[in-house]
Amino acid sequence: MAEIRKLNRIKVVLAEKDLTNKWLGQQLGKSEYTVSRWTTNKQQPSVEQLFDIAKLLNVEVKDLLLTQDKVD
Repeated sequence: MAEIRKLNRIKVVLAEKDLTNKWLGQQLGKSEYTVSRWTTNKQQPSVEQLFDIAKLLNVEVKDLLLTQDKVD
């Protein structure tokens, strides 16, 4: 089975802001399942979606991503 590379911090930021996958999905017009795949790093949102997520969560896009040393 392929190793899942953790690339984003969406789950962490949602938890810090006491928000749910369901809420984020509703705001973006995406299913809770899609958001769940993002938060578990099974799938990654597009760059455009990252900007939309950052705006909704009132954070910088860089706050949603792991740094290079955390990915390697």
